[in-house]
Amino acid sequence: MPTSSASTTDSARSSGGVQSLERAFDLLERMADAGGEVGLSELSASSGLPLPTIHRLMRTLVACGYVRQQPNRRYALGPRLIRLGESASRLLGTWARPYLARLVEETGETANMALLDGDEIVYVAQVPSKHSMRMFTEVGRRVLPHSTGVGKALLADFPADEVRALLSRTGMPAATERTITTPDGFLAALEDVRRTGYAVDDNEQEIGVRCLAVPVPDSPTPAAISISGPAGRVTEAATERIVPVLQQIAGELAEALASQNQS
Repeated sequence: MPTSSASTTDSARSSGGVQSLERAFDLLERMADAGGEVGLSELSASSGLPLPTIHRLMRTLVACGYVRQQPNRRYALGPRLIRLGESASRLLGTWARPYLARLVEETGETANMALLDGDEIVYVAQVPSKHSMRMFTEVGRRVLPHSTGVGKALLADFPADEVRALLSRTGMPAATERTITTPDGFLAALEDVRRTGYAVDDNEQEIGVRCLAVPVPDSPTPAAISISGPAGRVTEAATERIVPVLQQIAGELAEALASQNQS
């Protein structure tokens, strides 16, 4: 039976709508990769889309509040994305909690999950140790990457020029006398992470506290898990035992997140 003109038109609209949606999300991702603010010509060059198409999509995103136009005519990610990001972060933390609970059971130390949000580290989940002396980091707390194990784990695979740019924006204030406060020192620490497969915060965020962290591979957004505890318990000998557990659970969490994305 011939397809009616009405159904053909509906199909074309549906196909065009899906393509526009895909393109809009791609532009948002490209804006995020560029630091959150870009010009139309930059988006056209990176995406391969013609300027009129990008302009039309950006007008729609501006009208919805997901993008805003700056006085200099460039476009920036809009405030409405914050609510979506916060909700997604909470959900990611909820999915991670059973894995963090296992981490506590197997290591005895407080387990954390953190994301890279802009230039900052934000903690999205924690399961505390059962020890009377234990570490506590409030979920939602934001810290700078250079003084944390999770920050090193999250930035280890970033290009050196991007890491230097981030550090120039945040500065490198010393939380303790052990904090790394130079870009070269931090890049050397990232090289250690790539070589060993894990990151260490050795009294750098707080004296008396050591943290071991690993990235969650192929996470939909840069994520890391860690354990933290008193330096007297998280010793070099304990590190050899804990790191393989961290890596195994990070891999299992990555698989779970991948299956969530496919469902």
